[in-house]
Amino acid sequence: MNRLCFKPVAASLSTFLATTYVLCVVYGLIFHEYAMHKVWEILLPGFSWLTWTTFFVGLIETILYGIYVALVFVPLYNFFNRKIGYDCSE
Repeated sequence: MNRLCFKPVAASLSTFLATTYVLCVVYGLIFHEYAMHKVWEILLPGFSWLTWTTFFVGLIETILYGIYVALVFVPLYNFFNRKIGYDCSE
């Protein structure tokens, strides 16, 4: 039975979300009329378009969101994997 470990999942999710955030900000700087800055302002408290300070606030918050998701997801996955015990290789 495969179990998930918190640290690799948290690192993977945080890196994925931080990379996505940076790419979205770069996209917003290039194509300002299609930018998602209004969505970022709703999802990331303290973020506003765009200063270095708020950019780093958003980056830190996306990393923390990744850690939060891992904190919730890993125990749930391990619990259900232990209870159901489904083998995906079959």
